[in-house]
Amino acid sequence: KQIERTTNHDVKAVEYFIREKFVDHPELVAVNEFIHFGCTSEDINNLAYALMLAEARSEIIAPKMKAVLTALITLAKQYADIPMLSRTHGQPASPTTLGKEIANVVYRLQRQHEQATKVALMGKFNGAVGNYNAQYAAYPKLDWANIAQQFVTQLGLEWNPYTTQIEPHDYMAELFDAIARFNTVLIDYCRDTWSYISLGYFKQKTIEGEIGSSTMPHKVNPIDFENAEGNLGIANALFQ
Repeated sequence: KQIERTTNHDVKAVEYFIREKFVDHPELVAVNEFIHFGCTSEDINNLAYALMLAEARSEIIAPKMKAVLTALITLAKQYADIPMLSRTHGQPASPTTLGKEIANVVYRLQRQHEQATKVALMGKFNGAVGNYNAQYAAYPKLDWANIAQQFVTQLGLEWNPYTTQIEPHDYMAELFDAIARFNTVLIDYCRDTWSYISLGYFKQKTIEGEIGSSTMPHKVNPIDFENAEGNLGIANALFQ
């Protein structure tokens, strides 16, 4: 950050910082001109963003999705034979079971979970306008596309061979849309559960010391489902 105050450029500041660290290593000083060789800032940033998303998905998002699915699958099996009056247009309809209604949610979530985890996270490493201009000017006999492909795939990302200066980040839209759809299914589930509570299908457990209303002590409000719906809505807005 101190260097960036002078350069007013974040990636260039990182380059200078690395150069400073090379000073005490003669074998590295000899090649320090290659630190940012042929790169534009987007070559660095797009890979960093993709790697952050990869870690977030594998370490946080996907496991949390799986935990929700596992809990709902358990409930669907546990209550598979509990009869329940279904409703259409808000009116009493034909019989169903509680487990079947939860299974409806599970199936929808499974599809979105699968899509979110299968989105290929992409990266590019092809210079200022995507044509390896500087690389070929310096070393015209090298296969720079193959070098870039090997480098990107070794990071665990999928190589994008055709870009401009920027990686277009279409994959981010695909990933965020899949997660948002997962969230939207959960919003439906929260609303359905809220309705079941309102209809008297479900009864909430009272917790000692908890107050449902400042003036109506008999109330137990479904605040967890309301908060979940609101937070999921905020998350979806951020994904857009």
